[in-house]
Amino acid sequence: MATGKYSRVDGRKSSSYCSLATIVVFVIFCLVGIWMFMSSSIVPVKNSEFLSVENGNEVKQTLSKSDSKQFDDTSGDLSGAETREDGSGLSSKELGITNEDNSLDNLVVESNNEEKESQDSAEKNQEENHANESSDEKTESESGEKMVDEDDGKDRETNSRDRESNLETGEAENEDGEMKNKLHTESEESSGENGSESAESRKNYGVDGTADKLKHVGKEANLTEEKNGKNKDEHLELSADHNIVESKENNQASNEILPAGAQSEILTETTTQNGAWSTQAVESQNEKKSQQSSTSSKNNDHHWKLCKSTAGPDYIPCLDNWQVIRKLPSTMHYEHRERHCPYEAPTCLVPLPEGYKRSVKWPKSRDKIWYYNVPHTKLAEVKGHQNWVKVTGEYLTFPGGGTQFVNGALHYIDFIQESVPEIAWGKRTRIVLDVGCGVASFGGYLFERNVLAMSFAPKDEHEAQVQFALERGIPAILNVMGTKRLPFPSSVFDLVHCARCRRHILRHILGGKLLLELNRVLRPGGYFVWSATPVYRKGPEDVGIWQEMSRLTKSMCWELVVVKKDKLNNVGAAIYRKPTSNDCYNKRSRNAPPLCEESDDPNAAWDVPLQACVHKVPVDSTKRGSLWPAQWPERLEKPPYWLNSQVGVYGKAAQSDLTADYSHWKKVVSQSYLSGMGIDWSSVRNVIDMKAVYGGFAAALKDLKVWVMNVVPIDSPDTLPIIYERGLFGMYHDWCESFNTYPRTYDVVHADHLFSSIKKRCKLVAVIAEVDRILRPEGKLILRDNLETISEVESMAKSLQWEIRMIYSKDNEGLLCVRKTFWRPTEEEPIKSAIV
Repeated sequence: MATGKYSRVDGRKSSSYCSLATIVVFVIFCLVGIWMFMSSSIVPVKNSEFLSVENGNEVKQTLSKSDSKQFDDTSGDLSGAETREDGSGLSSKELGITNEDNSLDNLVVESNNEEKESQDSAEKNQEENHANESSDEKTESESGEKMVDEDDGKDRETNSRDRESNLETGEAENEDGEMKNKLHTESEESSGENGSESAESRKNYGVDGTADKLKHVGKEANLTEEKNGKNKDEHLELSADHNIVESKENNQASNEILPAGAQSEILTETTTQNGAWSTQAVESQNEKKSQQSSTSSKNNDHHWKLCKSTAGPDYIPCLDNWQVIRKLPSTMHYEHRERHCPYEAPTCLVPLPEGYKRSVKWPKSRDKIWYYNVPHTKLAEVKGHQNWVKVTGEYLTFPGGGTQFVNGALHYIDFIQESVPEIAWGKRTRIVLDVGCGVASFGGYLFERNVLAMSFAPKDEHEAQVQFALERGIPAILNVMGTKRLPFPSSVFDLVHCARCRRHILRHILGGKLLLELNRVLRPGGYFVWSATPVYRKGPEDVGIWQEMSRLTKSMCWELVVVKKDKLNNVGAAIYRKPTSNDCYNKRSRNAPPLCEESDDPNAAWDVPLQACVHKVPVDSTKRGSLWPAQWPERLEKPPYWLNSQVGVYGKAAQSDLTADYSHWKKVVSQSYLSGMGIDWSSVRNVIDMKAVYGGFAAALKDLKVWVMNVVPIDSPDTLPIIYERGLFGMYHDWCESFNTYPRTYDVVHADHLFSSIKKRCKLVAVIAEVDRILRPEGKLILRDNLETISEVESMAKSLQWEIRMIYSKDNEGLLCVRKTFWRPTEEEPIKSAIV
């Protein structure tokens, strides 16, 4: 068959014509590409991206435009799996970045986008050109173009889905599969309502300085990998070492979380570095520490075990030390109920009761709690007829009664004030000590009168009475009036209440030591309310106790104000008043009980033996206790009169120090704790501040329905009297030992620069085990400390399977917020000292 040249037959083109057309098309596309390259500077930037400079490489950090919460803590009554937080990105508005700022950011981004868009255009043109060249038929060419369009559509659809996913969730997967919010940045402070900037701001926002402005926190920020044409659908990669949350506020808000400069002395007793920008020296130093921490974190895998003890889920190390209790020479004075801490604090974890649930929220918890959270029925069996506690289905219910107020605590509380109107609940009388509190219904209902009651009772045969109180959301501690002083300063309680302390009064063989101890902690001019059977019954034993009580109170110069009977409850109360001068002591015919020696410090309270002596009343108007504090709530903000000549903890005059501390904590709580940590404060009731100083943290929470146990460590400045003077309460404690409370007691544990100091004296892992013991499942630990300590605690928190809710660092100072989970290890560790 003869062959010949291709001709235009059936719609086909000759090869020469195809080559010419190819060259023309190629030249046109080249010219178009050059034109696009020259004019791309006018193309607007569609994506809001920040550039971070790290190791000389520019890496994009994309911010989601969605306006959603940093954290959600809507746990409520849901299970742990249903209440994990949803992290999301922040909009430019939330970060405090104006449109003008974004336009300057775009100038930096544009130069990088120019090449990428030109390359993308060239690649698309080459793909289309190649499709045309390889097509011999029109149908084949159309099919090829259709395939290209479909591919482009898929890319666009993929990118759209990625953007929608980021906008909706703001989350990315960790290497361990958990979804965490890791974005961490600092934004500049906007100046003026109209968006105008100062000269300094314009200088910082200039093109030359933009890279530095957008540097953020460098080493800690989790950056996205550079996007290219091959990986347009790639998700954000997040570091598994740190969970970092971006502050909602601008640089000013960052300073409120961890203040710099002049404010730093309020945050901590050391001086942090000033300035809004980090330096290379600081960044390098922090990076080295971070790397070391990361290495140690991998090598230091804490292996936790369950504490195996006779007490089981109710284990309290310093009260369940049976090795010591069995060897006590006597238990006549309740020595077996006092603290006997093991030589080494345990590092195991206390198990959960079977069927444990998240506690009922306040105020419902005052009336009922989950039975399986405190599965003890002895009190219900013994005291049910007195309306202490009853078993009602899956709940334990509390009708509000007690031995002396079967018909309800509120009537009894009003009865006391009617007997002595000067008591003035919630005004003159703010802080009360409830001795032998039972289930603390008296203290629970005093909240309705703006009164805080420190309730205490021993861990004794009345099983779980203090645990009931704490589970209900009522302040209480485990303690006994035995051979040691109570862990409180002198002259701090406005009123002391003892509804059923007949047995204590019978122990007059101690020379009145117990009543004298209550006299020590009672404020001069304060009242002692005693409602026991000797007040209103006339049996031989009751009459004998009343006579002994009358003799002892008279020798202590207590004035019997009134003896009155409550007809509804068919009980009576005797109300005494402590003197405000020493005149009575000087006129006594017998020096019994004797006056305490001048060398006897009435404020010394930690592990100090009781003395059968009475302390003089301060009469100097410059001394604490000589004057009654201002009425509540004025006393909260008014610096105590007796601080005039003292220097405060942070070096200023004490009154100025206190005022500045309060101002600091109000800012931190309002701008950070209440909104930036994902804590649902409506579910918070019991709070403990492990290092309270002036009680500023508790004072800042005054408008919430919470109470705060302010703890002053025994090796810290003794500021506890100031806390009481402000109308707050607390106690002394050594955090190298266990706290006098049941497990699962507190919803929030707060520690401000405590761990870094305490780890010099004891093992930090033991302190964390104690925090785990007293913290309820789904409760939060808020820690402020140096970066080294923050890193150590973060590592242990992860090994405990706790959720990292927030971590922030600046100038070698850090803030960490974690949430305890329901996780418990399976392997057990027998505690020999706690096994009967």
